[in-house]
Amino acid sequence: MNAGSEKGAAPVKNRTTVERRSDRELVVTRFFEAPPRIVWQAWTRADLFRRWWLPKSMGMALRSCELDVRVGGGYRLEFEPDGMAFFGTYIEVIPPSRLVWTNEEGGEAGPVTTVTFEERDGGTQLIVHELHPSKEALDAAGTGAADATVETFGQLDDLLLTISEGAGPA
Repeated sequence: MNAGSEKGAAPVKNRTTVERRSDRELVVTRFFEAPPRIVWQAWTRADLFRRWWLPKSMGMALRSCELDVRVGGGYRLEFEPDGMAFFGTYIEVIPPSRLVWTNEEGGEAGPVTTVTFEERDGGTQLIVHELHPSKEALDAAGTGAADATVETFGQLDDLLLTISEGAGPA
């Protein structure tokens, strides 16, 4: 049940896959050429996260990016120009290997997202798993946001090249 994958004629070194694994699950997988502690920083430090997370092709910008990465802490991302926001609560934080959070902007229909950072061959195998409360909730959400990760993960690759050298502890 492959919902999508990286598109384009040029070969892709580290392919992003987007797969609908069940009626309620969407999984995005990608290998990064940086150790988990560096990839973790890009996901948990607002100054780094805001540099890669929003696809540039959307023509939007983050007005604010707040990440309080601890169990019970929250995140809030606000966009310009429309003021739309994504927000939720971190329910599991295990540096530098696992993050789990709620997606509360959709109310009870929001998924729970789990991101794992697995060391492999000196790099990081990243797996983003979204578990929706129902088939209908996943059908309504579609794969658009997950498909956008193809672009954002390319942006993350670019960022990782700039922070891999000399990055401090997580």
